[in-house]
Amino acid sequence: MDIEVASLRREYSKEELTEESVQKDPLGQFSSWLDEAIGAALPEPTAMVLSTTSALGQPSSRVVLLKGVSEKGFVWYTNYESRKGFDLEQTPRASLLFFWPELERQIRIEGFAGKVTVEESRAYFNSRPLESRLGAWASHQSSIVASREILRRQFEEATERFADGEVPLPPYWGGYLLKPESYEFWQGRPSRMHDRIHYRKDTDVWIIERLSP
Repeated sequence: MDIEVASLRREYSKEELTEESVQKDPLGQFSSWLDEAIGAALPEPTAMVLSTTSALGQPSSRVVLLKGVSEKGFVWYTNYESRKGFDLEQTPRASLLFFWPELERQIRIEGFAGKVTVEESRAYFNSRPLESRLGAWASHQSSIVASREILRRQFEEATERFADGEVPLPPYWGGYLLKPESYEFWQGRPSRMHDRIHYRKDTDVWIIERLSP
């Protein structure tokens, strides 16, 4: 390679993060940082890396979009028959990672993941643009496909099938909810002495502690 990747580096110095400055509730802290990311007009503030693990222990990561956050947890939607769907069926634990380089911040969240109700999935599915709903019927996510042309034909078939614009929720499509058991808020600092504030749940109480960078 012509690029010396080992020499690529940048200094972080925008903000600091202390045990005293964070909110006692990690969801409140998350919401505050998400609001700042949205306010900074970042290109994809709700993009998050979802990491899952197969029954054989093989990890897998991909970027998905956060579609709901509340006291219950963090929600995203997908095809249940995709690789992440099979992973979560076998190992219902996952981690989420938000990375906002412009703010020199990242948030890591770990916990148990399970399906949301069919009613919740249907409500969100019906709110999606028509093309996105048709795409959910046209694509067998994560399966091998011989060509782009086949995908195009499958989309056309779905368009013809639901020509009246009434596109129902596919039986294999819906949402997941991750219930957090731990959070880590990372703020870049000079000399790689980053701030890492960790929340872990002890019964019903969130314990706040600092981690070494």
